[in-house]
Amino acid sequence: MAAPGCIFHRVLTRSKSGPHQASCPAVCRECLYVVDVHRYSRDQGSSVYFPQAVLMGDDLYDITLTDGDCRLRVTLDPGLNRLVERNVLQPGSTLRNATFTPAMAAQLPECPGVSGEKDSYRLVKVEVTDEVGGEEGGVRGVNVGGDSLPWFGQTEPEGSLLPLRANRSMFLPLWNSVDYSGEEWREAPPTDEERDEEEDEEHRPSVTVSELRDAFLCGHRSVTRGAVRHQLIVRVVNKSHLMYYGKPDRNCDCPYKAVLEVSDRTGSVCAVMWNSVCLTWYRCLKPGDIISLRHYRVKQHYQAEIDDIEISVNSRNPAARISILPESSVSPEYVPPVPTYSFYNSEELPDRPNGDVCDVIGLLTFSGRSERIRDKDGRGAELLEYQWLRLEDGASNRPIMVKLFSTSQPESHNKLHPLSVVVCTRLKVIRAADRTDVTFYLSNTTYSQVYCTGLGHHSEMKYRKLRPVRQFLQWLKSQDDGQVLGRALIGGFFIYPPPPVSLETYMKERRGEPGFLRGAELQREVERLCYRERRTFCIQATVTMVTYSRRGEEDRCLFWMDRASSLSSPSTSSSSPRLSKSSPHPSASPSLFRPPPSSSSSFSPTSPSSSISQLTPNRLECRPRSCFSRKRKQLLQTDTPKKRHPWVTMQPEPNNKTVILFEASMEFLENTNADEGEEGEDEDDDTSSYVTAPLLPVFPLVAVETLPMRYDHTRKEEQAVVVAMGGKATDDGGFDFAPVDYYTLRLKALSDSVMVDVVFLPHSSFALSPPIHHHSNTWSSILSHGAFSSHTPPPSPADLITMAAQLANQRLVCVLEACHLGGAKTELILSRAFHLTV
Repeated sequence: MAAPGCIFHRVLTRSKSGPHQASCPAVCRECLYVVDVHRYSRDQGSSVYFPQAVLMGDDLYDITLTDGDCRLRVTLDPGLNRLVERNVLQPGSTLRNATFTPAMAAQLPECPGVSGEKDSYRLVKVEVTDEVGGEEGGVRGVNVGGDSLPWFGQTEPEGSLLPLRANRSMFLPLWNSVDYSGEEWREAPPTDEERDEEEDEEHRPSVTVSELRDAFLCGHRSVTRGAVRHQLIVRVVNKSHLMYYGKPDRNCDCPYKAVLEVSDRTGSVCAVMWNSVCLTWYRCLKPGDIISLRHYRVKQHYQAEIDDIEISVNSRNPAARISILPESSVSPEYVPPVPTYSFYNSEELPDRPNGDVCDVIGLLTFSGRSERIRDKDGRGAELLEYQWLRLEDGASNRPIMVKLFSTSQPESHNKLHPLSVVVCTRLKVIRAADRTDVTFYLSNTTYSQVYCTGLGHHSEMKYRKLRPVRQFLQWLKSQDDGQVLGRALIGGFFIYPPPPVSLETYMKERRGEPGFLRGAELQREVERLCYRERRTFCIQATVTMVTYSRRGEEDRCLFWMDRASSLSSPSTSSSSPRLSKSSPHPSASPSLFRPPPSSSSSFSPTSPSSSISQLTPNRLECRPRSCFSRKRKQLLQTDTPKKRHPWVTMQPEPNNKTVILFEASMEFLENTNADEGEEGEDEDDDTSSYVTAPLLPVFPLVAVETLPMRYDHTRKEEQAVVVAMGGKATDDGGFDFAPVDYYTLRLKALSDSVMVDVVFLPHSSFALSPPIHHHSNTWSSILSHGAFSSHTPPPSPADLITMAAQLANQRLVCVLEACHLGGAKTELILSRAFHLTV
């Protein structure tokens, strides 16, 4: 029971009314802290609890709050769902001016965390602030251990928490509906209640797969109607990801299913686990296991092209009985065949046709950040989580690129750090239909699984004695830790396959996609993005400003501005562009969009041309200078970075040659008794002079999540937090980024003159993407290719800014990659810009 003097007690008891009076909202002016956020889907009765709310989506959120003395679970009003969907309200957030209204709970009185009184509460209005409750902020700032606090208004609950406003028996993960979440998902199988009976039968099947199929297709009543009690002994060949089918119009407390491809010596069949069977058995079963099935139903396969069957395994009508059998306990003549694999290396994969299913093994040298896209080719409501992986296997100099979606293995995905040995099974080859190049990648099928070092997977799987795996391990022994670390990256913006380099080809690939957006339309679409949602947009625009910056040194930068296009009056458009090196005012979270400049704009086209010089930069706290008549000139050592080719380089560690890779390969050597018998840099010192700009532009800082980091094995957990969903990135993390410099372009939409600030990374693709086609490294060719030419050293930033005058008055088709990074941060990357000649 919570202390009577706690904030919840003072605020919520004050709102209680008499027996014949309506309850009034309770407003808490003091700080509250978010302990946890739980997501679940609505059911048919959920709308009763929100009589005046417009239920736009399928999701509801229960929030666990604390005032420092006790905990309280409330439901977020659906009108506030965007706070969670954009990762504004999250565990650790500080809340002010929270308004609560009483609301009946769906699962009283059994539901833990619900007030012991008649009503629970709904959070209908709140302010999420950046204020911290102590030195470390949030719940930690008030020195609170969330699990140790009592619940407000009730005794300590028993059992797991349940949703407050729907009859569901579990919660969903916050960011996808494929993974499992919560302690209800058992990792160990339940105790075997039929041990004695099975021992009497000596683990001999009483029916085979072919006998079941023949009996069903012939219409035998013992199989077509009622439960089949005969024991079926099969091996799990493939295991699907979890499939959630909960909908607002369905009342099912555990709407999950998963498909197992199982086989015995007579054939194979699909076994479908339904509902709570998934909670009990999904995590326990893995490909290669031998299982015993009893009390199941046989049905017609719902997706089969010809007449076929599937086995339905449910928790009731009848309650299926499942057991995992040691292979040694099954009679030798009934042991099912072992699963087969189709491993292909990087030299063989280019010859595989589109859609071909394969298995791969490789050393992970790039682990991309987690992102989300809409299902049904971007038009659906569900968001699918994925990340990019780059694997190397030594068979060729081409890496294996994998677009890995969730496989219902969250522990494995969390361990996908560079320098891990990764095995991906049941992937399919994806090729663009109209592409003439050899660019391809691998992606998920329904039965894809991923195994990596660090969890003991490799020592348990049958593939570790196969010839392709042994060949890879032999190559791995020859690798040096330092050399691999030099090319190992994690996180950052990444696009693959590279978009086309011509406007005609790009428009052909976009056939059927939405057309060009106006600037205001682009702003609306970007504001609709959910957390880590990725989308591609196109606008027609001109470039009005180019800025070169280095991360952490944005107060000292190079920039060029087309002053004529910054004015609203078309009569001044003939003025020459101005080149300046100065200190624009970067901001951590400025708006990416700006309205069209008005006629009162203070931009002045004075000094239509200028030379390059050096200037002591203004610090961020300085106000823009107003001394138009006075120009100051000071000397400063140039901050132009060295040219790099390639940009990603790192010296090997002298005392750490093969320790990490040796540990990564050790899992393949464990448990052997179980399967017996089976280049130079040129420094660019550009010392010249330039004139200060009359007005200093404001541009957004690049986000921590945008630039890839060089992998640091000693800080792998910290780096993993930055790239993971829901991770909290800090600007002062001290990570080594590759590269550290970037360009910011200000685009002016041709349709409505809305200004858009976008980041351009012309060097980021050197380390990850295929070699860029040879081009002349002019602004036009760099923008159309999205990168510098890989055949020649890139131009220095000073030279590139000098050449930015080429962009004045050029009409461009700009391809933008948008990704919401949480809170007020949205990433807009310019991936391509094509010159528009018509």
